[in-house]
Amino acid sequence: MFKLLLIFTVIPLIELTLLIRLSYHVGTLYTISLIATTGIIGAILAKKQGTSVIKKINQSLSEGKMPADSLIDGLLVLIGSAMLVTPGLLTDFAGFSCIIPFTRKRVKFLMKGKFSKLLTTGRVQFFSFNQQQEKTVDIVEDEDNIN
Repeated sequence: MFKLLLIFTVIPLIELTLLIRLSYHVGTLYTISLIATTGIIGAILAKKQGTSVIKKINQSLSEGKMPADSLIDGLLVLIGSAMLVTPGLLTDFAGFSCIIPFTRKRVKFLMKGKFSKLLTTGRVQFFSFNQQQEKTVDIVEDEDNIN
């Protein structure tokens, strides 16, 4: 709950404050130009990096390999693209760090470490169901409905 409050209220307030202060120091036109420029550059980089990641995923799949790292790269490019579309200086910085390959490697390393920690502490768990289990559940539900 606290994280959602932070994401949807505190961060936009900080972004707004930074943009107002920036426009006070350099002017409104330059501030709007900066936001538009980072959005355009971000969109171009996101398209280029996204296409590159999709090619890597397709290549791994055609070789019969699981494209785990490429999937993480794709997720980071998607997150970075969303952040670059959002106006603001902090979100632009975070977005560029997710899209630029050099910084994305560091973000991916940190993300893997965090996810590994969540798995070892048991805060995140994966469950899989095979077809036989699903059929068993369906049969039990049907028998309950008959009675």
